[in-house]
Amino acid sequence: MEQTAREYATGITVNYCSECGSDRLVYRLPQGDTRKRTVCNSCGHTFYSNPKIVTGCILEWQKRILLCKRAIEPRINLWTVPAGFLENGESVIEAAAREAEEEACAKSENLVIHSFYNIRYVNQVYILYRGSLKDGNYGVGHESNDAMLCAETDIPWQQIAFPVIADALKLYFADRGRCHYQYHEGDIYKGDDNQARIVRY
Repeated sequence: MEQTAREYATGITVNYCSECGSDRLVYRLPQGDTRKRTVCNSCGHTFYSNPKIVTGCILEWQKRILLCKRAIEPRINLWTVPAGFLENGESVIEAAAREAEEEACAKSENLVIHSFYNIRYVNQVYILYRGSLKDGNYGVGHESNDAMLCAETDIPWQQIAFPVIADALKLYFADRGRCHYQYHEGDIYKGDDNQARIVRY
């Protein structure tokens, strides 16, 4: 049975078809598809909602890691590494470098992929790189309230903005302690207690 798209669609909210302008939108299983979608009953256009890609970088200078304090929601005033959404027309590594410049006025060098996470409960894919902070120079970008270079022993773990960042940093320090960096992959999900859980592959 078809349901109205405004009541039942997930991921995107649409009131009118972007192709024909009709408000005859329904939420149903299109022919040949495997998932319900928002579909225009006038012209047949199907709306797809796909996960967003987030990318960022762990930048090191003289054994210290660059952290930024968020100036925007979500998780305002908590610490993270420079990261943000991939823009159209750029590669993932280009986006990671751009985010470092935007959030911490930082130039990155020698970026190598560090970790990949599926975060299904917020429909995001996180791709993090590791590399060097060029010349040790950084500042405070427009999406940050503060920035700092932080030794492993001084990481404010209770004030890290997102579970994905905390996990990636712990893996980074573990790799550094072994003098052997490797690629990491995992899923982050919420348990019955609404706390983040991590399954690594």
